[in-house]
Amino acid sequence: MNIGMLWFDNDSKSDLVSKVTRAASYYTGKYGDQPNICFIHPTTVNDQPTINTQDQKFQAGEIEVRLTNSVLPHHFWIGRQTQS
Repeated sequence: MNIGMLWFDNDSKSDLVSKVTRAASYYTGKYGDQPNICFIHPTTVNDQPTINTQDQKFQAGEIEVRLTNSVLPHHFWIGRQTQS
């Protein structure tokens, strides 16, 4: 990812896809571009039984979400992954 934004969301009433969508909406408004990748801590999906994380990634709409221990829980590192 070349350009990214760190987003915090610990709203226990929202599902994970909604949180990624909110972060993406803010990112688009701020940077004028659609994000296509988001990194989250694995514990962020613990309460989301409908999400299959067997491959350490899943889709949230058009955004690929990848699990990594490099991001703190409830934080979303979201941005654009360019092809190189």
